[in-house]
Amino acid sequence: MIRFKENPFYLSDLDIKWVNDTLNSMTVNEKVGQLFCLHGDSDDYTVLKGILEDYKPGGMMYRPSASEKIYGIHQFLQDNSSVPMLLAANLESGGDGIGNEGTFYGRHIQVAASNNVENAYRLGAIAGREGSAVGCNWSFAPVIDIDMNFSNPITNVRTFGSDKNRVLAMAKEYMKGCQEHDVAVSIKHFPGDGVDDRDQHLLASVNTLSIEEWNDTFGMVYKGMIDAGAKTVMAGHIMLPSYTKHFSPEIKDDEIMPGSLSPELLQGLLRGKLNFNGMIVTDATSMVGFTAQGKRKELIPQSIAAGCDMILFTRNLAEDYEAAMEGVATGIITNERLDEAVARILATKASLQLHRKKEEGKIMPPIENLSVLRCKEHMDWANELSDQSITLVKNNENLIPLDVEKHKKALVIVLGDAVSASGKPATGGLFISELEKAGFDVERFEVETHKELFMNAPTSELQEKYDIIFYFANIKTASNQTTVRINWQPPMGLDAPWFVNEVPTIFVSIANPYHLQDVPMIKTYINAYTANEFNPKHIVEKIIGKSEFKGINPNDPFCGYWDTTL
Repeated sequence: MIRFKENPFYLSDLDIKWVNDTLNSMTVNEKVGQLFCLHGDSDDYTVLKGILEDYKPGGMMYRPSASEKIYGIHQFLQDNSSVPMLLAANLESGGDGIGNEGTFYGRHIQVAASNNVENAYRLGAIAGREGSAVGCNWSFAPVIDIDMNFSNPITNVRTFGSDKNRVLAMAKEYMKGCQEHDVAVSIKHFPGDGVDDRDQHLLASVNTLSIEEWNDTFGMVYKGMIDAGAKTVMAGHIMLPSYTKHFSPEIKDDEIMPGSLSPELLQGLLRGKLNFNGMIVTDATSMVGFTAQGKRKELIPQSIAAGCDMILFTRNLAEDYEAAMEGVATGIITNERLDEAVARILATKASLQLHRKKEEGKIMPPIENLSVLRCKEHMDWANELSDQSITLVKNNENLIPLDVEKHKKALVIVLGDAVSASGKPATGGLFISELEKAGFDVERFEVETHKELFMNAPTSELQEKYDIIFYFANIKTASNQTTVRINWQPPMGLDAPWFVNEVPTIFVSIANPYHLQDVPMIKTYINAYTANEFNPKHIVEKIIGKSEFKGINPNDPFCGYWDTTL
């Protein structure tokens, strides 16, 4: 039973009337349309109008693009939808999650490294302000996974670290900042990622914790967020065998389903034990972790029958919509379950006052609000976060603070790094520029240029040529890759740090905080966590002693290896 007047909806009698009246006025086709949050694949308004007329989806999510373009699309969607839509974005790091001009404030892990919950609130506020300015009302954040396994290729910088208490404290502040600006959060990825070392985009990963271990970690965090008012939960393609077997003792191992398809986890654990009253959305159903669980035409209705209220993305819209319709016709999705799911979707919209805003012609903010993207306050906040979070993990040779005059001739070896999809400059170039401003004579490593020097030349030549060698690593976590490791140049690891005892060497990671597993021989190591425009300047200032390192390790950067600490 849905408790409309309670957490997280807090609806008035008039709001509840709108939910019930809207639900009762819908045909089965329209109800099924509400179950889908589609991936925004088109900017053709004719195509979009056809989708709205034929399917009447409940929501849509676009990837980042020019903010005015996204604003226009969102306005068109809301103007042409009889029921206001949930318009989502991955606002994990700030407004850059929807608008190219948005503030790339910082990854969750960078916020955690500042050890300052005010920065988590600011991240949520930036996400809410900038997201709502372009018409978003739903943030697929915060990530409340716990970074238990350094080899997990997905959690990594997307989490608030490995300390459950810090994860909860930071996530609550993000939620407060975000929902204050009428942008609902979706806490993810239930029942909890970061335990094994696999990617749920590519398979259904497994949270192997016992019931007691889960209660004390992920359970504590989820309960805290639910009690604090999280409006929606994203169910991941992640199994939790301990709890599945608790609620279904006779279940066979090969019958265990991930969270997005598991009635035990969705109804027994999330709705029952954790008392979640809000709306549940699947993670993307285009992921292999979902699609490989069975035949797709059966999985789509099964996810709703199991307890999810909304389906994120489709493989083929017509086919998936028909699968849901057939699921209703055959009773896989009962009429009661369909009405419950749609009612929770509508209640989420009502909790954001989308129905009233639409009636008043104010569902979209004035286009002038786009000026909040990368406004001075947000830029100042990002610089403050950068100053507070950059972490000196190792300084075993007391190389830092670095004397520029003694180490003037610098070589920079850039690992990873590229111009972003939005055209923002690569951070390696920004780092080199800041080194030059600080007085270093900088040369950038290029394979063709330096191959002979690094392979065959006497080490004395390397020592004469350079006073200091920097590694600058921007090797990012990303969906659909199975590892986040350093791949060295051939032959024999041409650019690997074989020279650490010949020339002073500093390693700077601006993305993955776990590179020490591949460079344990390096004695001076820095984590900056986020490949944004703000960090390079502050990194250099701290290297030369112009400002202090203030960040803490929010996880174990030594990856449990004894040699990485030496």
